[in-house]
Amino acid sequence: MFRCGIAYPRCRWIVPLLLLFAIIFDIIAIAATSGWLTDEEGKSHYASMWDQCHGRNDQWDCKSLMEFSWAQAVAALMIIGLIILVIAFILACVALCCTLNISLLPVIGVMLIIVAIIQIIALIIYPVKFNEQLFEGHYYYTWAYGFGWGATLLCIGCAILFCCLPRYEDELTGLAKTKYLYTSA
Repeated sequence: MFRCGIAYPRCRWIVPLLLLFAIIFDIIAIAATSGWLTDEEGKSHYASMWDQCHGRNDQWDCKSLMEFSWAQAVAALMIIGLIILVIAFILACVALCCTLNISLLPVIGVMLIIVAIIQIIALIIYPVKFNEQLFEGHYYYTWAYGFGWGATLLCIGCAILFCCLPRYEDELTGLAKTKYLYTSA
């Protein structure tokens, strides 16, 4: 006999794990020294959240982007988002892993929505202002920029989960009977 159902008690461990992945993705995006964007050929110009470099072969001339107010805003928003995300992760571990505290779940959901909004703003400001002020050809947004979006998407998904989980308190505690979506005879 085959049965397919949702094991809600597993959410108590999976959702904080997803937040941990979001933190790791955010740290990678913020700490990357290259990889936010590169020129079309990938040989003469690349940039991170912090600086941009021009050159050929092994001779690169790097300049800080922190002289631009928009770059400072992007860095500040990403770091603020990371700090709120770490606080949400700690609260999620307390609310789900240690003891089941259902009243904290919507608070964590709202915090994650705030993180997502802050990071979406930062991830939109960066390409718009970079193209407006420093554009020198065709660019590709690469792996570190993608990690920033990955962290943001994880925050959006987890925010939805944290806002919906209070409805399933009995299932989370294991008091409710498992409802199978599919059973075969």
